[in-house]
Amino acid sequence: MLTKDQLAELYRGLQQERVLTVYVDGVGQDPASRRVWKRKLDQELEREAHRIRRKDSKEKEAFYTARDRVLKEFDAYESFLPGKGYVAFATSAELVHAESLPVQVPTLARWELGARVSPYIRGLKQLRPMVTALVDGRRARVFRYLEGEITEVADLQADTFMGDISESATSPRAGKTSGSRGETGTDTASRILEVGTERMLKEVKELVTNQANWNGFVLLGGEKETVSALRGSLRGVKPSRILENSSLWVDMSPAEVKKATREGASALSKRRQTDLLHQVMERAYSRGNGCLGGTETVEALDNGCVDTLILSRGFVEANPDYADLCVAKAFEQGGDVRVFGSVPSEKLDEVGGGIGARLRFRPTAFGEMASAAAI
Repeated sequence: MLTKDQLAELYRGLQQERVLTVYVDGVGQDPASRRVWKRKLDQELEREAHRIRRKDSKEKEAFYTARDRVLKEFDAYESFLPGKGYVAFATSAELVHAESLPVQVPTLARWELGARVSPYIRGLKQLRPMVTALVDGRRARVFRYLEGEITEVADLQADTFMGDISESATSPRAGKTSGSRGETGTDTASRILEVGTERMLKEVKELVTNQANWNGFVLLGGEKETVSALRGSLRGVKPSRILENSSLWVDMSPAEVKKATREGASALSKRRQTDLLHQVMERAYSRGNGCLGGTETVEALDNGCVDTLILSRGFVEANPDYADLCVAKAFEQGGDVRVFGSVPSEKLDEVGGGIGARLRFRPTAFGEMASAAAI
């Protein structure tokens, strides 16, 4: 997938060109539903072609050329698409970009000035790495989850150097009586095991920090005391990005780890979205650097003061043109865009009609609007 910066660059590069944007919902593996995605795509393209027929012949010719470039990309798929979704951007001159998506998107086709990017935003969270570390006193396993795939990065054992400690500790040495005082074999083994565990956890900490990068999530599971020690050492990862799950254990199968990691990523994403929404609400209600609702959010976008645009999933699906216009304006001013999941979306629908923003600064026009409303 494209990164946020790459998507913004693509959008800016196509602002002044006629672009055919195509999204395809690829979910469904029922043999009876084979090629349903293709029929829905054809219907969308036909609707767009019907709308364009009222325009001049050059416009229609450019559309059909772009359409043929896109359709050629689907020739390789006889039954189902390889991912949950598919996207393509094409002009009459070239196929600019096409790829499978790891998230479901609504099927649509639009021929317009510039690329339509709002449906793509939902997939950007798939680029955030999720690192899972399962630990106990003797073993640690580290996994990395990215774009729906899980990879085991490391399987470490605590370096105990146990050897024949119990024998050497209990066997009498020449010149020593069996009653001489000293460290028992059990005490020695425990001490060495603790040192080995510390060394192992230090390596795990470095692996987790490097794999998570600056924007990744971390899931910790395993023996409670060991997990607590590891978490305390993860100073390079923000606490809001770390989740502990006491039901996980070191010997889980890869399939079990993948399921737990996916659920953990969803829980952390929901937590961060909820925190962001509460922050926007608090700032909006105190007339600070936040706003809710279409009127103020569009005005903030027009004034170039949006730091992060927030949209509910329902808002994007119900108002695709409106949503895309807002996303485009946010991209133009270097702002971030977040499309919320189910629970935060419902709250955003309730308090802001599905749209709001965290602001860099609050336009003075907001105060004028509030005064006018009071009068």
